[in-house]
Amino acid sequence: MLLSAMLTLGSAAQAAESPAPTPRPEHPRPDLLRDNWLTLNGEWQFEIDKAGDGETRGLTTGKDLNAKIIVPFCPESKLSGIGLGNSEKLKNVWYRRMFDLPQTMQGKRVRIHFGGVDYKASVYVNGQPVGTHIGENVAFAFEITRFLKAGPNEVVVKVLDDMWTGLQPCGKQSRDKSGGCVYTRTTGIWQPVWLEAVGSSFVQNISVIPDPDHSRVLVTAAIDGHDKDLTLKAEAFADGKLVGSDTSTGPWQQTLVIDLKEKKLWHPGAPFLYDLKLTLSSGKDKLDELQSYFGLRKVTIDGRKILINGKPVFQRLILDQGFYPDGLWTAPSDAALKSDIEMSMACGYNGARLHQKVFEPRFLYWADKLGYMVWGEYPNWGFDLKPPGYSAYVNEWTEILLRDRNHPSIVGWCPFNETDKAAGEIQQLVWNVTKAVDPTRPALETSGWSHTLPHPEVLDAHDYESNGATLRDRWMKNLSVGKDQPASDRGLPFMVSEIGGIGWAAEGGFSYGAQPKSHDEFYTRYKATIDAMLDNPHFFGFCYTQLTDIEQEKNGLYYYDRKPKFDVKQLHDITARQAAYELDKP
Repeated sequence: MLLSAMLTLGSAAQAAESPAPTPRPEHPRPDLLRDNWLTLNGEWQFEIDKAGDGETRGLTTGKDLNAKIIVPFCPESKLSGIGLGNSEKLKNVWYRRMFDLPQTMQGKRVRIHFGGVDYKASVYVNGQPVGTHIGENVAFAFEITRFLKAGPNEVVVKVLDDMWTGLQPCGKQSRDKSGGCVYTRTTGIWQPVWLEAVGSSFVQNISVIPDPDHSRVLVTAAIDGHDKDLTLKAEAFADGKLVGSDTSTGPWQQTLVIDLKEKKLWHPGAPFLYDLKLTLSSGKDKLDELQSYFGLRKVTIDGRKILINGKPVFQRLILDQGFYPDGLWTAPSDAALKSDIEMSMACGYNGARLHQKVFEPRFLYWADKLGYMVWGEYPNWGFDLKPPGYSAYVNEWTEILLRDRNHPSIVGWCPFNETDKAAGEIQQLVWNVTKAVDPTRPALETSGWSHTLPHPEVLDAHDYESNGATLRDRWMKNLSVGKDQPASDRGLPFMVSEIGGIGWAAEGGFSYGAQPKSHDEFYTRYKATIDAMLDNPHFFGFCYTQLTDIEQEKNGLYYYDRKPKFDVKQLHDITARQAAYELDKP
């Protein structure tokens, strides 16, 4: 079955076993999809462990917790059914639920997946510890086959989230009350939880590197298992038709090269996605089948330009922080993820900085489908950027790169935001890790403020100047790279990656510069700001702050509830007009 059909149908196990309605019932990983899975989203038991003595009280097994919560929503959110907001500083929390293993999973290896847990998660199944994961942003999984039993099974999750130590990143989560540009916190499980059945050997993860120049794609697959005579077959489909395949043999890791009979490029605004099917067999026995997809897309640098498939594409980016009024870091639905992209595109934008948050794979899937460019970022705020605490940062950023590197929509990486010179050591370390894991995209070591790489490949600055003429004049004269840096042009790709932030209905809130007194005044100022970017032939793009209001920050093009503030068509006409960069001027 092809990926598109599987995404529509879901799994028989899910339909048979999950209570309705189930929040976020769609498969969380369209890029790593098997048909034998079961969502564990929905009602769980929950308890705040103020004394941190849950283990001594026996909460790891068999004891009811004192409250209920709706997973995958955090206890601070309204959709969780608890709605604490920032009223309580949670540090230790516990989750518990029972599940019956579906018949379709009997006799298989079974894994439990967590899309994201903030911050340290310890998982127990039927009272036995099955694994611990540190980091708030990305999925992790544990095999639980040997811990399962007939009948009801219990899963318990203990979470430690101590954001006040400076030893973990927080992004825009407030350590106290919301204020300025920090907002309501997220604690614990904030992304879907699901079970997945696999064969005795299975494809654990994949790297997919498109090569449009040679009409092919390179696939590297890591294999988990010890079956003999393993064969891995990779097949690519275009509109349901087989257009290429390759086969490899052997254990542990296999590399395949799929030559494509039909060359269809993924391009911003005009995307094409191939379906990818991986089948692992031992002799004549099929052990595993994995569905994914890819886009035939290449990112290169040529002087000041960043090219997509050899063509300069001016990057009209919006700052997207991925907060929701009722779900906070968690979107209320899959449709909401898609809608945010469509809202941005309606205003003339072709991409986003995914700011101070690692967005879930379902968002990246929609970006891939809609032809929307994004820069992947890390929520470094709150982390003490000094040794010896580098390991947690580097480990989690590596996990992020490995999870997301196959998405064609991601056109660049940026692991830091607004750091000073003291962060130079860790910036350079993380930049080198980024290029080692993924050399196929540009990497900006930090957005704004202090750039510390001796030989950068892309540069930027932040500038919230509210006078459009001043903004235009400043950047036409020179491309200073920002705070603590020499005012010199290095001839590299450059963008002003935060501009605007113009407030509207901002009384009692926060925005940049004086609030316009009328819609006409807003349009005039917005146009002058955007024109200063579009008319500069040295910029490959810009990023406007921001897509939506968030709590007290009132500078979105949409209100926090996603209702438009302005005439969207008028914004589109201003934003989407041809840029000097696109005229191929020197």
